[in-house]
Amino acid sequence: MKKTLFLFFMILLVVPSLALATNGLASESGQTIIRARVLEVLESGREDIGGGLLSVLQKLQVQILEGDKRGKEIIVKNDYVALEKGEQFFLMENLNSEDGVTTFTVFDKDRTLGLEVLAGLFLICLFLFGGIQGIRGLISLLGSVVLIIFVLIPGILHGYSPILVTIGVSSLIIIAGSYVTHGFNKTTSSAVLGMIATVVFTGILAYLAVHFTSLSGFESEEAIYLNWNTGGTIDFVGLLFGGIMIGLLGVLYDVAIGQAIAVEELMVAGPHYSRKQILSRGIRIGKEHTGALVNTLAIAYVGASLPLLLLFYGNGQSSLVSIINSEIFATEIVRTLVGSIGLILAVPITTLISVFMLVKREGDASEAGHDEKVVKHLHHHHH
Repeated sequence: MKKTLFLFFMILLVVPSLALATNGLASESGQTIIRARVLEVLESGREDIGGGLLSVLQKLQVQILEGDKRGKEIIVKNDYVALEKGEQFFLMENLNSEDGVTTFTVFDKDRTLGLEVLAGLFLICLFLFGGIQGIRGLISLLGSVVLIIFVLIPGILHGYSPILVTIGVSSLIIIAGSYVTHGFNKTTSSAVLGMIATVVFTGILAYLAVHFTSLSGFESEEAIYLNWNTGGTIDFVGLLFGGIMIGLLGVLYDVAIGQAIAVEELMVAGPHYSRKQILSRGIRIGKEHTGALVNTLAIAYVGASLPLLLLFYGNGQSSLVSIINSEIFATEIVRTLVGSIGLILAVPITTLISVFMLVKREGDASEAGHDEKVVKHLHHHHH
């Protein structure tokens, strides 16, 4: 009955989302990305783009490898990235809607082979050392990616509230991913409830933090280009909120599942422990785990912003206060602090829910009675 209700609940959530995803926006930009190969490097040199910096400048004879122009050979000017004879790359086809003229530019190198080799190595390690649990985790990961690509992104592009769409997709990722990976049981359910409760608290905090610090969501060039391409239809403050919440999910999942498993193991290993003792010991385990994860989270964000840190530091014209106050850094600080608070809250919330769901009151009473009998027996034996 529980599994039936769960499946029914999932269907109610997924069907509307998939209907939304299938209404994808049609591209009107007239741009198509296709794969091509360099046949000959006709000319190759460098050009000065200012400040003493040199950029590649090539004239290439290339062959298109896919699409309706497959096999066609064209001449392309390349001022983006150096290419060699025989190398495959991605070509951008630009169709001007006014005069119908088509132009071609180099989009980027083809890194597919390297990515496939790395993905293959990951799968080998996963199957050898992860076993069936690793395979379940992979299925969960693929499901999360599908939800993000086919539900979250189309929903935001359609103009729906990024906050509502993110909360819905986050809940789906939490519920589906947890049960696929760890099975349908009380331990998983307690972790799911802990994650959802933490997401609610953290979501409220993220919303208040973004507005309190007056963040606009335009901290990067990508956001500006996206706003231009979508005609200003996207709520970028809500999009920033969504990014914070999605970024938190992976680490939050680790904390919540770990706490639920810790409570279960404490209950099995120490049947004489009361609920209060298991709660205390579980939180003690969580504190150590959280300390490491918060440090990891902060360092990860610093690593992602390292080029910007070097740019501002090397400029020498900005004070530390002005650097921190700039939106691009303030956004990362808010992201780090909100995420860290979410991880900290996840420990007591998930542990408390797990203790309530997994440790039975009747069991505590019977164990207490058993301990009292043991004490009386030892006392009688002593006399």
